[in-house]
Amino acid sequence: MIDLVLIEATKAFVKKELANAEGGHDWFHIERVYNNALLISKGENVNAKIVALSALLHDIADSKFNNGDDTIGPKKARTFLFEQNVDSVVIEHVVNIIKNISFSSNIGKTNAFNSLELQVVQDSDRLDALGAIGIARAFNYGGFKNRAIYNPDIKPNLNMTKAEYKASTAPTVNHFYEKLLLLKDTMNTKTGRQIALERHNYMEAFLKQFFAECDGEK
Repeated sequence: MIDLVLIEATKAFVKKELANAEGGHDWFHIERVYNNALLISKGENVNAKIVALSALLHDIADSKFNNGDDTIGPKKARTFLFEQNVDSVVIEHVVNIIKNISFSSNIGKTNAFNSLELQVVQDSDRLDALGAIGIARAFNYGGFKNRAIYNPDIKPNLNMTKAEYKASTAPTVNHFYEKLLLLKDTMNTKTGRQIALERHNYMEAFLKQFFAECDGEK
């Protein structure tokens, strides 16, 4: 059962923390992931409180905006939940989800923490990196980092280590091949897979149009 007072307090905390966040990782990203999580949860036997809190707190301090430090987010979430008198078992589960949710955190990783709640929130987060919103977020972040949109001389690197992935400055179009188009096959839930397929196909159609325009065909 979801504690609505706790959820509203968490939303207020996240909105304040992300007030000046980059557009692809702001409150509206969190809200979309939260709504995705509620939708996917309907078909899964999960702890609704853990799913809701994890979805809201999963990007409270994204390592991309904290000099690559992926420990800040879990620490902030733990402190906030402790201050809200949340049960310690719930806190540990939420913190473990935050530590293991991202694409980069799972590169080259084996025997990682896993749970049905993680799978739901992970699918929810990855869905927001797909489709029309995923395309918009990718180019928004690329512009934020002053990266090229596309450079045919720089090929996608499909075998990066976690360190290489996090340090990459490649053109935004490369990111489609290095991450976004791979997400469809990483989905955990039936609902997630269904939505991901539709959004994946949309991105493929976009890239087809993109390259046709680059080649002067359209």
